[in-house]
Amino acid sequence: MSSNQRSKDRLRSWSLRARLIATMVALLAVVSLIIGVVTTLSLRDYLYDQVDNQVVAGADRFVKSGGGGKPGQKAPPLLIPGQPEDTMVVQLVGDQVDRSERAQSSAYEGRGTVSTAQKAVLSQVPVDGKIRTIDVPDMGTYRAAAVLCQDGSAYVVAVPLDTASATVLRMIGVEIAVVAGGVLLAAGIGALIIGASLRPLRRVAATASRVAELPLDRGEVALSVRVPEADTDPRTEVGQVGSALNRMLGHVANALAARQASETRVRQFVADASHELRTPLAAIRGYAEVTRRGREAVPPDVAHALRRVESESARMTTLVDDLLLLARIDSGRPLEDKPVDLSALLVDAVSDAHVAGPEHRWRLEVPEEAVIVPGDAARLHQVIANLLANARTHTPPGTVVTSSLWAAPDGYTMIRVTDNGPGVPAELQPEVFERFARGDSSRSRAAGSTGLGLAIVAAVVEAHHGTVSMVSRPGHTEFTVRLPGSQPGPS
Repeated sequence: MSSNQRSKDRLRSWSLRARLIATMVALLAVVSLIIGVVTTLSLRDYLYDQVDNQVVAGADRFVKSGGGGKPGQKAPPLLIPGQPEDTMVVQLVGDQVDRSERAQSSAYEGRGTVSTAQKAVLSQVPVDGKIRTIDVPDMGTYRAAAVLCQDGSAYVVAVPLDTASATVLRMIGVEIAVVAGGVLLAAGIGALIIGASLRPLRRVAATASRVAELPLDRGEVALSVRVPEADTDPRTEVGQVGSALNRMLGHVANALAARQASETRVRQFVADASHELRTPLAAIRGYAEVTRRGREAVPPDVAHALRRVESESARMTTLVDDLLLLARIDSGRPLEDKPVDLSALLVDAVSDAHVAGPEHRWRLEVPEEAVIVPGDAARLHQVIANLLANARTHTPPGTVVTSSLWAAPDGYTMIRVTDNGPGVPAELQPEVFERFARGDSSRSRAAGSTGLGLAIVAAVVEAHHGTVSMVSRPGHTEFTVRLPGSQPGPS
């Protein structure tokens, strides 16, 4: 990934507030930089023009006077009062320096004099009246011009740029300080203003977050959360988002209400149908058994048919009972909440499983002290029985099935059923706790599976505010039930 792409990804991860503040600060910094550069260049040009005017004024004095004065008269001074400090003037006769002077300065020893090296640099200035920038040894940068006078002598006037340069540097320092302070102040004030402007958007986001936390997948949902009316003004962008979210929530609420009504009708139908089917199924099973065991012998094929009627009616009765239980749990009908001795339940369930599946090897691991949890004893017994039946039904003879019970340090009770069978197919694992989930081979009607056993386990455990999970691979499958409220009981 390129550095530009990484920078873009980091920028996208910023909040809207951070990006707005960063954009505002960047624009302000760029504008301030442009203003500072333009101002500094303008000041620099102005100061340099002032220095150039001083150079021109000094050179014009010699041109107008004709140079060194009339014959027999004393030569006029090279410097006059009022010229900038450290200004240098040299008189050239031919290629030699005849006279030189420097405006007095307390910063240098031998003030008023021009050194040999300085004279050599000044004498090299072309005598054409043009102003040039030169570097004078031990003195710094100067603006200088050389002019030719009527007496044949040349005069070089050099004015220092140190004062102008120092002024420009001070100006740059002041601009940096002002820009930095202004940017920081603008960032602080901008953060407050942008934060206040984005507050309605945060309220809209908070509303959406509260809706996202609601359990919308099942049960009756009272979707009363809405964006406040103050944040639904269609004249603003945030108001448009808030208004659209409210409309969407209204549609979702209507859809949820329709779904709930449909689920209620389905659950009621299943409950009613299951309840009504129990009586005729019991009658069919009873009549078949009476007929098969009657005084008069029946042909073998009729006896076989009657046995199949009894078997199928028993299986169908179990299916009806399972459907009725799920319908009752789905309807929110409360379960019993009494102390339940899970140790005794597990012992009884493993004993029953041993009788039902003697070809399997059953192992039991329980603590010495009884483990008590609040709940419905009948339903929790059904959870354990279904897990053991699942292991018995879907594993071959000789499989070792281990049932464990212990109280976890966090106050929960753990029940685990483990087997070393072939495992649950990978494609079935995500939906193993769904209703009517079946494998293609092992979960057959011949094995007595209805596809509701593990669904009942999940529903009952959830009704007890617990969780159930599964880990499976070839040679190892374990179901773990986690129930709240464990407490030790009498041993």
